Amino acid sequence: MTRRGAVVRFVVLAAIWGSSFLLMKVAVQGLSPVQITAGRLLFGALVLTAIMAAGRRAWPRDPRLLARIGLLSVLLCVVPFFLFGWAAQHLPSGISSIFNATTPIMTLLVGIVALPTERLTRDRVAGFVLALLGVLVVAGPWRIDLSQGGSLLVLGQLACLGATFCYGLGAVLSRRLLRGSDIDSRTLAATQITIGAVLALALAGAVGRSPMTLTAPVLVSIVTLGAVGTGLAYIWFNDIIRAWGAPLATSVTYLTPVVGVVLGALVLAEEVHWNEGVGALVVIAGILLTQGVASRRRASPPVGGAPQ
Repeated sequence: MTRRGAVVRFVVLAAIWGSSFLLMKVAVQGLSPVQITAGRLLFGALVLTAIMAAGRRAWPRDPRLLARIGLLSVLLCVVPFFLFGWAAQHLPSGISSIFNATTPIMTLLVGIVALPTERLTRDRVAGFVLALLGVLVVAGPWRIDLSQGGSLLVLGQLACLGATFCYGLGAVLSRRLLRGSDIDSRTLAATQITIGAVLALALAGAVGRSPMTLTAPVLVSIVTLGAVGTGLAYIWFNDIIRAWGAPLATSVTYLTPVVGVVLGALVLAEEVHWNEGVGALVVIAGILLTQGVASRRRASPPVGGAPQ
């Protein structure tokens, strides 16, 4: 893939994942959170299965590997998709997109606890504290009136943080569970999403039988959310990782809140308060600090001092 192609996919990916929260907010007008989860995974699985068939790729058959991918599917797809869908009932889409930006912090936090190779440093501690402060600013506890339904707002925010914790836990576990496996990224994505679709459909059949209102906006939202945001986006993200490396590719996380907030304001007329923008910037600053950006800058040679 050319550099220009990687840049285009990066920008498109930020737009797709940033708009996911708008799409969930629209979909929840006609579907329950369980139905949204099942729908997006189903359409994502259909797209990825078609890609597998077109490329004549073999599906994994090892029962142990399938069980491990199934666990990752629960942590990276089924549970967080449900939690974000539930939060969409009570939170503006822009706020949900900002909370989604805490995923790198959750990943590092779980990694420090679970992986012996991860260590707490001064920058990481400062980054955690800064990111926590940013989350509190976004939450805006001074604006929440518990007597006027504010408790649901708080629960929605906690649901978003629970979703990003699942992302972090799944990301860290994948290092262990898939160690030694030669499964390629596209086959892994297709298997993970397909297993997730089966699990979510079974869950929807058991507890998600509430009536559906399939208006055109709801139907378009769930199909787009699944086919593009849960299907094609996984492939594009893996392509960017191969072209740029994981650290630069995951910086798409910094752009999705911008897209989410702007779309929420323009399309759904959501109010944007000062604390949301300021909190988002503080969270991103905390993420950059935990990733050692400040240390790398201190260690880098001054301008003009590099070898010629």
